[in-house]
Amino acid sequence: MRLTLRIWRQRGPERPGAMTTYEVDGISEDMSFLEMLDTLNERLILEGDEPVAFDHDCREGICGACGMVINGQAHGPERTTTCQLHMRHFADGDTIDVEPWRAAAFPVVKDLVVDRSAFDRIIGSGGYVTAPTGSAPEAHATPVPKPVADTAFEHAECIGCGACVAACPNGSAMLFTSAKVVHLNVLPQGAPERESRVLDMVAAMDGEGFGGCTNTGECALACPKGVPLQAIATMNREFLRATRKGAR
Repeated sequence: MRLTLRIWRQRGPERPGAMTTYEVDGISEDMSFLEMLDTLNERLILEGDEPVAFDHDCREGICGACGMVINGQAHGPERTTTCQLHMRHFADGDTIDVEPWRAAAFPVVKDLVVDRSAFDRIIGSGGYVTAPTGSAPEAHATPVPKPVADTAFEHAECIGCGACVAACPNGSAMLFTSAKVVHLNVLPQGAPERESRVLDMVAAMDGEGFGGCTNTGECALACPKGVPLQAIATMNREFLRATRKGAR
């Protein structure tokens, strides 16, 4: 395959950026999108140019490190992570625009790399349990009903990639935050901090400068792990409950 790539290049957070055009040839349809970028970078290095910077780690759709906007869609045309997007979903001769996540709370570090540490601070504000765990407890020591366990697992699938924020027209982090709140709040182990957790994490999210949620649903459509939009409604109920109880 021969492709035309228009990639956002930016040398640093305070430097201006612009779309730069590259032609790449010999791309196999079995390559992942990141392998295609690797091919481009190998050529750029051999030509003495600066390679395109982009985040990646496991390349198995697990860690959430990779992420970029491809032709206007977070992670590209398929509902998966960028590392699991394969070139068979593009056609020979296509022009592909590649940009970083666009959100005020995700400042560009370089090229396609953004600073997502805002997510870490949201989790640090309440995404934990204070009950001492020690070694692995007896499996039946704390009974958890099957529907509750299923809900916890469904929301714990969030990998913190940031696609929800990039896809949201408001740059909201409500889907990410609600996934972290719900997966702990429904479990008995998370009950002691149930009220303080939701208040602290929502406050941290607002403090990071994310936009407000207007329920457009783009976040859930872009989520590669299928975190349901219902998570936001659940967190809103938890927030109202905690506010009324005066958890602070």
